[in-house]
Amino acid sequence: MNMKKFLILITVFSLFGCAEMQQVMNQFPQSNGTGLVDISGGLKEALNNGISKQVTKLTATDGFYRNEAVKILLPAELRKVDAGLRSVGLSSLADEGLKVLNRAAEDAVKEATPIFVDAVKNMSFADARGILMGNESSATNYLQNSTSTALYGKFNPVIKNSFTKVGADKVWASIITKYNSIPLVNKVNPDLTDYVTNQAMNGVFKMVAVEEKNIRTNLSSRTSVLLQRVFALQDKKM
Repeated sequence: MNMKKFLILITVFSLFGCAEMQQVMNQFPQSNGTGLVDISGGLKEALNNGISKQVTKLTATDGFYRNEAVKILLPAELRKVDAGLRSVGLSSLADEGLKVLNRAAEDAVKEATPIFVDAVKNMSFADARGILMGNESSATNYLQNSTSTALYGKFNPVIKNSFTKVGADKVWASIITKYNSIPLVNKVNPDLTDYVTNQAMNGVFKMVAVEEKNIRTNLSSRTSVLLQRVFALQDKKM
């Protein structure tokens, strides 16, 4: 890009917002270095890598249950249920109750990818610039802020249906009944669908953050020229 065009762009940027600036930039060829469009493209590629490499792991059998970073544990009010069952020789039932909660989450995460893809496509230049120069989880935070409402709406009914499919509703009905029959305990009746929905979402974002941090800190994880070029700008800032 020659000096005349560069000066034109600076003038335009001072007069218009980021959306207008993006439109103007699209009219000019990019240099061999990292241009404005490259930043957006690089961040989108990094997020897509997080989705394809990490989030898909959660949809496999035991994707949650065998991954200690995201494994769904019992909510605080049910830990006494777990302890109570184990104290009366029902450890296997307690173990099964935990496993079916994680199975339901694995089912729900299959609904996440289309929502994430839309959020990534809609990333603006302003978003991308802020993300690149932000902290090690800025891209994940963007995705979380952009998708949480839609994810909850998708996950919640899937988890509710999954409870039936994997037998979680029957298992937990049995667990709650047996626990509530133990003398002198305070009876419980938790909303497990809401709890597992939120825990599944937390697990998804945690795995995206793993890949983002990897790309930001590990040069060998920048597997394309675009990723190398864009995140080199971040390296200079550090």
